[in-house]
Amino acid sequence: MSHPSTHLQHGVPPTPAGASDWHDWSAAWTQHVPLLTGRTDLTVLVAPGAAGDAPECFYPALNRIEVDATYIAERPDVTDPAKARHKRLVPTGYGLLVHGAAHAAHSRWATPPGTPPILAAVADMLEESRAEGRQRARRRGDRRWLRHVVTTLLDPEDAAVDDAWHAGQLAALLLARVDARIVTSKDVRPVRAAVTGVLGRKRLRQLRDIWREAHTCDDTDADTMICLARRWCQVLGIDPDQQYDAPVPDAGQFAGRLAAALVDYLAVAAGVTPAEYAAALLAHRHSPPSEWSRRDPTEQEHRAARDLANRLRQARTQHPEPGRRPSAIPPGRLRTRQAITAEAQIAAGQLPTAAPWQQRAQLPPEKPRLHLAVLVDLSGSMDRYTEAMSSAAWIFATAARRADATTTTIGFGDRTTVLVPPRTRPTQVLTMRTGLATATFPEAVKVADQLLDLRHGRTLRMLAVVSDGCLDDIPAGQQLVTTLHQAGCAVLWLHPADPLADSELTGPDQMWRHTFTHTTTLAVADPVEAVAVIADAAVTALTQA
Repeated sequence: MSHPSTHLQHGVPPTPAGASDWHDWSAAWTQHVPLLTGRTDLTVLVAPGAAGDAPECFYPALNRIEVDATYIAERPDVTDPAKARHKRLVPTGYGLLVHGAAHAAHSRWATPPGTPPILAAVADMLEESRAEGRQRARRRGDRRWLRHVVTTLLDPEDAAVDDAWHAGQLAALLLARVDARIVTSKDVRPVRAAVTGVLGRKRLRQLRDIWREAHTCDDTDADTMICLARRWCQVLGIDPDQQYDAPVPDAGQFAGRLAAALVDYLAVAAGVTPAEYAAALLAHRHSPPSEWSRRDPTEQEHRAARDLANRLRQARTQHPEPGRRPSAIPPGRLRTRQAITAEAQIAAGQLPTAAPWQQRAQLPPEKPRLHLAVLVDLSGSMDRYTEAMSSAAWIFATAARRADATTTTIGFGDRTTVLVPPRTRPTQVLTMRTGLATATFPEAVKVADQLLDLRHGRTLRMLAVVSDGCLDDIPAGQQLVTTLHQAGCAVLWLHPADPLADSELTGPDQMWRHTFTHTTTLAVADPVEAVAVIADAAVTALTQA
C-alpha cells in the first residue's frame, strides 16, 4: 500500500527518464483531465518512474498529476490515449488518473503547520475515501475506474502486524471505501472480520463514525480533518501529543490475520487464488538479481543429491512398528461382523469383499513431511560460503523432490532473495553473490515462514541459518527465532569457526558470532562442512520423528 501521503506531494520533482516516449499520453490526458476535475489549470505527466514512490501523485503547487507508466503498459503504443476506448484497455492506469483527479478536485485543504505527523498521517488516510467518494458523487461513472485502482494502492506489507494502528489503517483505506460507495461490503467481508478481530466491534464502530463524518467535510476544511484525526488516535489508545510520529510495524513480529485477509481480497480482485497471488508477489519482490550467474550441476552434485534423497527416504521408513491390517484369510483375530458379511455375500452368489480376519503386521510408521528452510548470509564476510551454499541449494531441492520433502533456500543481505522456491526442481545451479549489509534477516525469516508455514501444521519443520551472526537487527531476529522455537520449529545456526577482524565490522551495533537463544549453534570449519551438517540434521530429525 503506497502510503496516502505520497499521493499529495510538494516541491518540484525531477523529470523522469523516458517522459518523451510517453508524450502523447501526457498530452492526451492533460486535454482530458478538465472533464474529470472541472479544472482547466492542470497538467498530466505520464512516464516510467513518475509519481515518486507511488503509482500516482498530485502536486498542488504545480497543478500537476503524475502517473507511473509501468502501471499502464510496458510500451506506449499499447493503445491510442486520444480515443475513448483506451480506458477499457488500461483500466488500472486510467483509474490512477481518476484517483489523481479526485485529489486535484477535492483535496483542497493543507495540513496546518505544527501538526504532529501522526495526525497528518491519519488525516491523509481519511482523505483517500473522502476524495474518491466526492469524485463518485460528482461523476458516478468514475466508480468503475476507482474500483480498479484500489488494489493497486493496497499492499500486504502495510498490514504487516496485527496491532490497533495497522488495523485502523486498513479500515481507513479499505472499509471506509464501502461507505464512499467505491467497493461493496461483500468485497471486504474477510477484511472486516480481521479488523474486527483486532479492534473489536465497539472501536471499529467508533472509527466508522469518524470516517463517515470525514466524508461530509468540505474540500477546504483542514481543521475538521485534523480534529477527526485526533479522535481517531484517541479511539486507538494513542496520544498524538506523546507519540509524535506514526507507529511502525515491529520487525520482530510475523504477519497475522490482517495481512492474510488483505491477500484474500487482493487475490479475488485479481481473479486468482490467495496462494497464487502470494507466490506472484514473492516472485516479484524476491527474485534473484539478473547478474547472478547460472551453471549446469556437476556429476558430484548429482551424486550428492541422490545420496541425500536415499538417506531421507530411509529415514522416513526406519524403525517399523507393529500395526494392524484386515485380511480375507487367517491367521489373525476373527472379526464377527465382517465374517457374517462375508457369509452373506457368498450365499448371495457374490464375490466376498469383506475381510473377516485382522492381522498384526510390521508397517512403516507414518512420518511427517520435512519442511526445511536454509537462510544464507550474503554479507561480504561470508563470501567464501556462497559457492558451496549455492550448490547446496540445488542439492537440497533436487533431493527433496525425490524424497517427499519440501525445501527452500533464501539469501539475505541488503535484500532478501529466494534462491530456490519450494516444490521446484532447478535445472541449473544459481550462484549467489555477497554484498555489504545484513539488514534483511528478519524479512528473510518471515519469507521462509510464508513459504513453508514454519509456525503451523503437522510437518517436521526446521530452519537452518548459515551466518557469522554479524547482523543489523539482532533483537528483531531473536524475537522471530523465539517465536519459531515456541511453535515447534527447530532452528540450527551455523557459525564460521574463524573470527572476523574488527575492521570487517560495518557498524557499532554489530557483533561477531552473536549466539541466539533457542537455537542449536555450531561452529563449522569450512563451507562443505556446513552443507554436511544441515543434511545430517535433516536426516536425524526425520529418523527421530
